[in-house]
Amino acid sequence: MSVQEEIAKNFKYRNITVSGLPGSGSTTLLRMLKENDMLKFAGWRGFSGGEFMRSYAKEKGLFQEQGGLHHSATDYEDDFDRKVDYGMREKLQTESGWILESWLSGFMAQGVEGTLKILMVCSDKAVKVDRIVNRDAVTAEEAIKNMHDRYLNNLGKWSRMYKEEWDKWVVTSGKVKQSDPIDFWREDLYDIVIDTYSANQQEVLKIVLDAITK
Repeated sequence: MSVQEEIAKNFKYRNITVSGLPGSGSTTLLRMLKENDMLKFAGWRGFSGGEFMRSYAKEKGLFQEQGGLHHSATDYEDDFDRKVDYGMREKLQTESGWILESWLSGFMAQGVEGTLKILMVCSDKAVKVDRIVNRDAVTAEEAIKNMHDRYLNNLGKWSRMYKEEWDKWVVTSGKVKQSDPIDFWREDLYDIVIDTYSANQQEVLKIVLDAITK
């Protein structure tokens, strides 16, 4: 049985996207899904857009790395960003068994049938900051500044780059009004919203597995 047939037989969705701002737990969820025996046996595989782009940036010397802090999308040329993002959308449209994790994977899945769009959030700012501090070995002040700057820089760049897509995929579909500001992480653009402050890792995994299995 092919991966496509296995997915169609046993799962409600062909693909999964996981999105979330820093400290929300999206990378942790991707790792748990990739390590899940049931999903591995069925042929599911995972891809992190953030990890891919960081590796590329280091290889090409596109930014000056400072400690363990992650950099913003403004370090990449628009064409490269678009190539990676649309590469994910093409996978979702034409293939099965993908778990795609990135800031924009859920947005790139708008209007694509058979994709479970998951938004990870953390309702406690202190917990988010603590996660970044532990992950990147930085001070709380550095973590807060990095989170704030990356959010503003990335939102500004992607709002400019994907204004046409926002209008076509989100506004025209009636999900938001033309006057609403662009917000790629609006909860109503997603099928499931998981708060990792109130749910532990195993509870989060169960929520997703329950959502995708028949």
